[in-house]
This record gives sequence, C-alpha cells and structure tokens, in this order.
Amino acid sequence: MSVTKRNESKPPWLLLVFSLAKKGASLRVTVWRKLQRYGALPLGNSGYLLPNTEGNRERLEWLATAVRTEGGEASVLEVQSIDNCSFAQMKQRFSDARAGDYRDLLKELRNPSSANQSSRITRLRQRFQDIVSIDFFGSPLRKQVEQTLNSLLSPKTTSVAPEIANVSPAEYRNRVWVTRPRPGVDRVTSAWLIRKFIDPKAKFAFAPEDKKPAKAVPFDMYEGGFGHRGEDCTFETLLKVFHIRDKKVLVMAEIVHDADLFDEKFGRKEGFGIDEVMKGWAREGLSDQELLKRGMQLADGLYKSLN
Repeated sequence: MSVTKRNESKPPWLLLVFSLAKKGASLRVTVWRKLQRYGALPLGNSGYLLPNTEGNRERLEWLATAVRTEGGEASVLEVQSIDNCSFAQMKQRFSDARAGDYRDLLKELRNPSSANQSSRITRLRQRFQDIVSIDFFGSPLRKQVEQTLNSLLSPKTTSVAPEIANVSPAEYRNRVWVTRPRPGVDRVTSAWLIRKFIDPKAKFAFAPEDKKPAKAVPFDMYEGGFGHRGEDCTFETLLKVFHIRDKKVLVMAEIVHDADLFDEKFGRKEGFGIDEVMKGWAREGLSDQELLKRGMQLADGLYKSLN
C-alpha cells in the first residue's frame, strides 16, 4: 500500500487512541503487535498514527472494537495536522522506519545460512512483502532489497565480466562514465575514486539501465561495467580491478562497504553520515549532477580526514 500523494479532500492521518482495562495486559501485547505489523508509529503518549487510507481505517477500527469489547476505551480520529510535526516530517518518520526494516532484511539476505535455501528464500520473500505492504511512501531501499532477493532466486556468476577482467588503465582515461540517477554513497565515492585515481578528466552521466550511452563506461549499474561483485560494493570493485593501493583509500573502501551493504563487515559508521546527507540533498530536489558534485566533495573531505 503506497501513499504517494496527499489527498487534500480528507485529513492525511488516522490516530488510534485507547486505554485498556486494568486486567488488559495480554490485550496490550496483542494490540501492540498488531500496530507494529500495520506499520503504525507512536505519536508521543497520544496514540498510534497511520496514513489515512481505507485499509488502515479498517484495521484501526477493528482494533478499537477489540479494545472496547474487553472493557477499555478506544477511538479512531482523523488528524488534519500536527502542531509540532509537519506532514513532511511525519512522512520522513514513516520512511525511516521502513528503511530500518529493509536494512535488517538486507543484512539477513547477505549473511550465509545453513538453513534450507528454498524455505529460507520463501520466508525472506514473505518478510519483504510484509514490509512492502506498510511502505506507505516508497522507501528507496525497496528496489535494492528486491534486486538482492531476485539474485538469490536466479543466482548469477560473481566473476568479473570479460571486458573488465584484465583492464588496461589507459583505455579508461578521458571517458564518459555513466551510472543510475539519484546517486548515493557508493556512487558518489566511486565517482570520486574514478576522478582521483583512474580518469582525472572523467565526465559523468546518468541514465537508466536500458538507455546507457553506447560508449560510456557503466559503474554501479545492475548490468555490465563496474558494479557490485560478490561481497564487494562498486567502490571496492574499482579499487581491486585498477589495483589502487593508497592506504587511505583502503580505509574508505571499508567505510563505503558498510554504509552501502549494511552488513557491518568492518564496523565502520562514518559512511552512514555521508549517506544521510546525500538523502537530505536529494529531498531538496537537487539535480543528479549537483548531487554528484557535492557528494564527491564529501568524499574528498573524508579522504583528507583520514590518517
């Protein structure tokens, strides 16, 4: 269920407020679990909030009925606005909650398991669908999780593509490098790495998978070029393929890996700050080129801060 636009004809939020009878401990746990499953967020001590959709209204009305049946009090209210939290801020709270769910799922997807692979994938796919059903505002992590799930269902070789197995650095100078729109931490740091260590005169373009310029070098695309390889993010792939030995770049690779793949492999947290800043700039509507430019400046600052 996705809420992509505000419907100005009705209040945007539903609020469930309730109080339980003194002997309602078990019901409290039941209600809390259902609210978690519905994707509801607490609004201080006032109750639990959801976007105002027919499906969410039905769920909350049934919960309110259950509370009243057990001797408690409950009401479902339509909320037009919240004085200390704008619509955009509340929308962000919902998005952050789902991003946390997607990160947890990504971590589980990327951790090897001795469990039956078929049943494991079935369980993880069901978990993914459960998150999608309460991803009301379309988290950007959804596509990444879906891609990872699909790769488990149809595993591909993790070997390097023949055209980049034995690269000649000279062939990758004065080139146009292309990646997907709305760059994040892996792509902006990879662009910085390309410009600083591989192709000082590199130009960067953005295009969807099916519209890549013919002579451009793809990076961090889902198909072809320099991208994720095995357990490596794009930054790590470029570092290894082009044999970059700079000690500070090796540290950066750990930082980017943890921020991009969420597997806590190196225990690095610095990259999450860069990622959050990139998300903030993206929400301001900056162009892809401006996002890349600013992100590369952040990457350069990170590099210079390392010992």
